[in-house]
Formats: sequence, structure tokens, C-alpha cells
Amino acid sequence: MFKAFVKSSFVFMMAAAFLLSGCSYALRTMVESQSHKSTPTVEVKAGKFDTGRMWTFDYPPTEYFKATYGFTPDKAWFEKARLGALRLPGCTSSFVSEDGLVMTNHHCARGALAAVAKEGEKLVTEGFYAKTLEEERKSPVTYVDQLVLIQDVTSDMQAAFDSGTSDSAKASNRMAKQTEIMRKFSSKFKQSNPADSMIFTVYSFYNGGRYSLYGFKRYTDVRLVFAPEEEIAFYGGDPDNFTYPRYDFDVSFFRVYENGKPYKTHNFFPFSKNGAAEGEAVFVLGNPGSTNRLNTVAQLETLRDYSFPFNIEMLGSRLKALNTYVEKHPENRYDYINTIFGIANSLKAITGYLGGLKDPILMAKKVDFEKTFRTAVTGNPQLSAKYGDPWDEIAAYERGVQSLRPETSALNLRNWSTTFSLASGLIDFATGQTDFRGRPAMKPPFPKNYVVEVEKMLLVDQLTYMKSYFAESNEAFNALLSGRTPEQAAAALMSSSVFGSKEKYEAFAAGKQEDIMKSTDPVVAFAKYAVSRSSELQTEVRALVAKQQPLLALLGKAMYDVYGTSIPPDATFSLRIADGVVKGYDYNGTIAPVNTTFYGMYDRYYSFGKKDPWNLPARWANPPADFKMSTPLDFVSTNDIIGGNSGSPVVNKNLEVVGLIFDGNIESLPGNVIFDETKNRSVSVHSSGIIEGMDKIYKAERIAKELRAAKIVN
Repeated sequence: MFKAFVKSSFVFMMAAAFLLSGCSYALRTMVESQSHKSTPTVEVKAGKFDTGRMWTFDYPPTEYFKATYGFTPDKAWFEKARLGALRLPGCTSSFVSEDGLVMTNHHCARGALAAVAKEGEKLVTEGFYAKTLEEERKSPVTYVDQLVLIQDVTSDMQAAFDSGTSDSAKASNRMAKQTEIMRKFSSKFKQSNPADSMIFTVYSFYNGGRYSLYGFKRYTDVRLVFAPEEEIAFYGGDPDNFTYPRYDFDVSFFRVYENGKPYKTHNFFPFSKNGAAEGEAVFVLGNPGSTNRLNTVAQLETLRDYSFPFNIEMLGSRLKALNTYVEKHPENRYDYINTIFGIANSLKAITGYLGGLKDPILMAKKVDFEKTFRTAVTGNPQLSAKYGDPWDEIAAYERGVQSLRPETSALNLRNWSTTFSLASGLIDFATGQTDFRGRPAMKPPFPKNYVVEVEKMLLVDQLTYMKSYFAESNEAFNALLSGRTPEQAAAALMSSSVFGSKEKYEAFAAGKQEDIMKSTDPVVAFAKYAVSRSSELQTEVRALVAKQQPLLALLGKAMYDVYGTSIPPDATFSLRIADGVVKGYDYNGTIAPVNTTFYGMYDRYYSFGKKDPWNLPARWANPPADFKMSTPLDFVSTNDIIGGNSGSPVVNKNLEVVGLIFDGNIESLPGNVIFDETKNRSVSVHSSGIIEGMDKIYKAERIAKELRAAKIVN
């Protein structure tokens, strides 16, 4: 999975060690691809669950669960599962006691840890524990959403879309209807329940084949209860990340309050006494962020050849620059830890997505799925008359988008160096542009964490990327470089441009709009050209995408007609239930066991000479005599997860917590485009490991008691 989505979305977007691990993954994929060449791709067939097992609560797979696990959950089971699971920004969480105790991951609590820290405290790295209810700290940046309403709005949404007389009108009508539905329900609810906070969202499933309105009860009085040290939550750091076995104690607890008191609820998941056994069926309740499993092959090719490679280039540059700086200035590490963590996980995730798309076997499966689906439509007279054969037309529009991607990426000034990001923002302001919400563009503020060393590295990388595309063909870019190498140009621009320091920038930005546009500053001059040309290119891209929308909507309807709910829709950061079993897998020439134990964690601690990132916090380095090393720490299962599932509870058939999702193995990364149960595994903190750690290491007796009793114990 991909820590902290968002999570999530996400997203939102580590180090040389990761780049090496990413390379090793790519190398392994390449080697495996070579071995696949002995199998003709015509023999590759799509698997039954290539599109995954992220089932919606709109259409719970009761019969499938019965046939697969001999287990037939009733309506009350699904309702408790839905109401016990919670969503928090970029992640998932859940109620685990009747007194509003909420469980999630450490990495999902990073924002709250920073927000509630008092002067001099470094809670992200040092951890936090409230010994009493009174010491639990309210987080100003944390809320949790509980899904309390689901209503099908497919007919209204599809009718609005179909009523448009042009591509743009269809999209506008759909957006207007979505807003209308959400406002209608929000107004209606406020009249009858003025004291409650509700959030309404319309979700599209199957590319518009179905639409559902979800109503969330939002809890805003959320207080931090416990979080461990970063070292133990992210044990093994980057070298161990996305591998298995794992030894992370990645857990945190919050508590929801209502009217100043712990919130009372019947919808919670008590902790299992023993956790799950190997082969046992388990269920993940969470909010997977985004997948592209139902995309056409042409759309996947755009991601493979254009979108993902650029994102990897840009994110890799930012990560390298920040890590280089922190290695030279370790005293400043805390100031950048959250940023580094987020970028690293985005980079790893996208690298994994790309690895999957470059695997010929996985792509052959996607081709076969599309072929089978297409034949089911075109070979059925009724469906053919209703939907036609839109695949070739979609592919043609996609090729048009692909032809614009290289230049669009080269002129992307907003997500790489601060120099060009500030410049493009000022041009937007000076030319009266609006943001995506239609609000006038504002002057971008100079970033608080600006560091000259970091900016120089970013600027060199961005200029180098531009030069790889433009070479000597673009006059505006030639003028910017003025015959210099990217390294020479970056040094010159940093010293002479108005974007080289906060003082120079703020003095320049204080001027009038017309003065900004008249500036002869070389960065401003290039930004004027780049913003204008990018706008032209984006207009062309949007036009092509708009033409695709009716065709993709047709495919969505056709997919629902052909498959119904026998396959789940792509992830949309909406609540899902994913089934699986506790199961190990073949791993690096051996077998990955079902679970790790604390013994294994200490083995790595001593085997690596107690060096970072296998060093341990002081309390862990000297455990008490009654600490049970044989307790399971982390375990793997075949549940289908992705970014956004961070913090998801893993429950058994009795809706008891057996684990806490915090990641996936490296083989799970291609899960963005295809689910392959052979080696794709979810990685969770074991319920027994959580209680053992809370009780024996942290001496958090009141929380350990609450987890065992599922209520506050005085």
C-alpha cells in the first residue's frame, strides 16, 4: 500500500536507498519479463479478480462471501461494519471501543502530532501518550467521517449528462446535477438535524455506470491519545519499506468526543483475543484512494509512457534534493520529515504502478480483459445497438493527448522548483487568471522552508529536463539558458533573478500587475511564454478529454450491463470491504511466513549493529523481563488494498479486530492497474502485538485495558 495517501490522495506526491530499491524492483520486473517471453502473450488470459476485490457497501457481495468462505453476513453485519469504519484526512480509522477510541496508523497521525505539539516538543519522532482522559489533546487538523447514508442517484446523474448537446455541456450538466443533489440533501438534513455536521458527496462508479450519494456524519472534536516514536512506527526505514517480513509498530489512537465527553457508540470493533490464524478469512474495511483497473488499454499506455515517467522524474528530483540537504544538516531533519515522507511514498507508489504497466504479462491480461469485454458488447445485437464500438475512437483521442504530453511536461512550472513555481503563480496573478474554483489568482507567498541549497539542485534538474526535450529548438528556453549549461544557468539565475531570495521576491511581488508583466527578469520572461503556451496545450488536452467523456460514460454503462456488480468499481476514496485470507507467499527464493514476531525485530536491531534505520527507541532497546518476544508483530493477508487504506481495521467474521493495515509488500504496487493475488499482500500490525506493545513497552495500561474490554476501565 502507500503510506499516508493521500492516503493519501492522494495527493497527493526517500532517499538513495529507495531509488536503489525502486531500481531493484524495476530490475526484478525486467528479469521476470524476460522469463515471460517464453510464454506467447496470446496465451495470457485475464484472471477472475484482476479488477480486484474492493466491494462497495451499495452492493455487498453476500453470495460471493457465502460461496467462498461459507459465511453469510446479514444486513446488520454490514451495517455495523460500515458504521464502525471511519475516514480521516487521507486515511482510514475505526472505532475500537464503546467510548469513542479510534485506531489508525502513526503515519496517519503525523499532522495531528505536529499540530498539538507544545513548544519544544517533537511528537512526530518522540511519540505521545495521554496518561489520563484530561491529557488527551484536541487536534485542530483532525476530523473523522462516518458513512451513515447511501442512496443511488444514477438515473438523475446520467439523465443530466445525456441532456447536454455538446461534450462540454454534458460535463457541465453532470457537475451541476452533482452539486444540486449534494446541496439538496445538505439543506434537508440541516432542517431536521441542525446540531449535527453532515458532509455529502456523489461518487461515480464504473466510469459513470452507477452513481451514489454518500452522507457522512463528521466528528470534529477528535483528541490525540497515543502515538509511538517514528523509529518504531517506520522500523527499518526505507530499506525495509515495501518489503516483507516487516517489523513496524505503526499504530496510533485518537478519541472522538461529543459535548465534551467521550463519544458513546455501539458500532465499534472489539479486539480479538488471539488475532487471526493462517488460512482464516479476514476483511479490510477502508477507503482505498484511487485505481485505474477499469481504464482502457489506450489510457493505461498514456500513464505508462507519459504521466508516470514525468512524475517519477519530478518527485525523484525533489526527494534527492531534500535528502542531500538533510544528510548535510541533520539538525534540520525534523523540519522536513513530513515532506520527505510524503514524497518518498508517492514516488514509491508511482514507481510500482509503472512497473506493473511495463510488465508484459500484466499488460497482456489487461488486453485480454478489454478484448473479452469488447466482444461481449459488439457480439450482442442489443448491446451493440445501444453502445456501439467506442474503443477505437477513445484510443484515437488518447493518442492526441499523448502527442501533447512531452511538451506539456517540459513546460510544467508549478510542481518542481520554487523559482518557476513562484514565477508561474505571479503570471497568473498579473494576467487575472482564476483557480479551479473560479477565484482570482493570488500572489503566491514565498515558502517558509526555502533553502538555497535545495533550490539550486531542483532548478538544475528542472532545467536539465527541459533541455532534454527542447534541445536548441525553443527560442524562449534558449534565451533563458543563454548558452550556459543547466548548472551554470541555475547558479546565475539564483544570484540575479528576483526569485533568488525572499527579500527580492517580496519587493518585486509588491509591484503592480503591469509592472510584473513588463519585467525583463529572465525567469519572468520565460514564465510568461511557458504559462501562455501551457495554457494553449491544456486547452487542447481538455478538448480531447471532453470528447472522450461521452464514450467513457458509454463504456461505464456497458460494463455495468455486462458484469453488474460481479466486479467492483475502481477505488474512489469511498468506503469498501475487501475480503482475503491470512497467507504467506514465495519470497526471494524462500517462503515469507504469515507473521513476524518481536524476536525478528530485535534480530535486525542486533544484526545491523543498532544502526539507523534499525536502531530502536530507548524504551524498546531495554524491554521489561515480562515482554513476550514471541508475540506476533506484523502479518500478511491477501486482501486488496491501496493508498487510502492506511489505518484500515482488519476484522474477522465476528467483526473483531485482528490487525491494522499499514502497508503492502512491493509486489502489491502494480495493484493500481491490476490485482494479482499470487504475491500481492497486505501488511498489518497484529492485534496481539499492539496490545503487548501498549501494555509492556509503553506502560499504557489504561489503553491496553480499554482495548481488551472494548470500553474505558476505571
